[in-house]
This record gives sequence, structure tokens and C-alpha cells, in this order.
Amino acid sequence: MLKHNLATGEVRHRSFGAGRQPAEFVFEPHSPEAAEDDGVLMGFVYDAPNDTSDLVLLDAGSLDTVASIHLPARVPHGFHGNWVPEGR
Repeated sequence: MLKHNLATGEVRHRSFGAGRQPAEFVFEPHSPEAAEDDGVLMGFVYDAPNDTSDLVLLDAGSLDTVASIHLPARVPHGFHGNWVPEGR
């Protein structure tokens, strides 16, 4: 995963390890008024050697892991979910 800062040209790289493939990540801000990097990135990471997946939450600013939830089965690439606030 790469994060490009278009203002400074800085590029951050995040690897998930050998045989682990990230799918599309989505941004969830900490609040409606949050700054661009004030939130988490959520996405599935496929572990090919074990044929399982993890739901991974990353700090949007640093790309450090906030949480990782192991799933006992594979979530296919291209699987999409929508996160809707309660009451909608």
C-alpha cells in the first residue's frame, strides 16, 4: 500500500508481509469535522498461504496497525461493503 502526499511529494509504504495481499481500503474519519488523515483505513488483507483473511484497521496518518481481526475464511478481492451510520 502506498500513501502519496501530493503537497510534499512524500510517499509512505505499508507492507503486509509475504503472501499477504491487501484489497481496497476505505477511510472512516473520527468525526464529521476530522482532518484529512484523522481517522482509520479499513480493509481486508488476504493471507494466501493460509487461505484466510484479516479485517485490518490502520491509522490513516501513519499507516500503523490499530487493530486486526482474523477471519477463518477468505474474503475475495472485489468484495465490497458499505458502512452506514445507525438510523439510516
